[in-house]
Amino acid sequence: MNIVSAYAALSATEPLCKTTISRRDPGPHDVAIDIRFAGICHSDIHVARAEWGPTNYPMVPGHEIAGVVAEVGARVTKYKKGDRVGVGLIADSCRECRSCRNGLEQYCTIGLTPTINSIGRDGQPTQGGYSESIVIDENYVVRIPDSLALDKAAPLMCAGITLFSPLRHWHVGSGTRLAVVGLGGLGHMGVKLAAAMGAEVTVLSQTLKKMEDGLRLGADRYYATADPDTFRTLRGSFDLIVNTVSANLDLGAYLDLLDVDGTLVELGIPAHPLEVPAGVLLAGRRSLSGSQVGSIGETQEMLDFCAEHDVTPDIELIEPDCINMAYERVLASDVRYRFVIDISKL
Repeated sequence: MNIVSAYAALSATEPLCKTTISRRDPGPHDVAIDIRFAGICHSDIHVARAEWGPTNYPMVPGHEIAGVVAEVGARVTKYKKGDRVGVGLIADSCRECRSCRNGLEQYCTIGLTPTINSIGRDGQPTQGGYSESIVIDENYVVRIPDSLALDKAAPLMCAGITLFSPLRHWHVGSGTRLAVVGLGGLGHMGVKLAAAMGAEVTVLSQTLKKMEDGLRLGADRYYATADPDTFRTLRGSFDLIVNTVSANLDLGAYLDLLDVDGTLVELGIPAHPLEVPAGVLLAGRRSLSGSQVGSIGETQEMLDFCAEHDVTPDIELIEPDCINMAYERVLASDVRYRFVIDISKL
């Protein structure tokens, strides 16, 4: 076991604080990674504050991890010391169910093992990227291309792949009429990725406050959903809508923005069950679906795509002692567009 520094949540109500945790020695198929940068995702806050069910404290958040390989196990074939690598939400999966065999680890029917707040195969709690290092099976590690800066690569491990996966699944490309609901950490990546894929991109946000940003990031149009005229103007306009916010929307109004055979994809987890009016689905043979992060293979494809098309998130780099401040700013939607922790300052 190795003892490393980390920032952890000790309870649902206390600020995160600096502490130490133990990391296992690398097994035959493990990769030990010196973490250089870790992104802050809103889901880190939900788990730290036990808003999505019980949290095993002390809990180290962080599932947007970028670093450098420090050591590999004797049977590791994919990586070597010094390689630039990333780790996302998936630390392990059953490896045997149909989803895992088909390269869809994010839909493991037994249940994937998240990088945070779970129990690994060694029986120990999984602890995330707000720490000096991490040890992960090589099959759940991805390679970061040399042209991607590590600090900007970190948020791609969740924010990037969470948008890339549905865009690829629904075949977004030239001529696709896409709407992105929300322009936050997820939404701004949706705009950038879809624009790079050649889609016609519209941002749907409550107000026009971030309109200049949206157009700069690659959107073709930007509308305020607080304006009732928006829903009349855009009725039947889209092939695909990706909803990046966790609020309970008026799904009838948003589904009515889809053309015949269009799909609305939920990426967030609202506090209350969704209410879906059947009539608006029937009227246009429309679909309501969902998507959860992406597979390891998709994550590698996403990183390679981002390197080829120079797509990276807009980030604000912070030191570890600013994590609690950053959490409050995330909750206030006061970040453009992803906080990234410089772990070298831990």
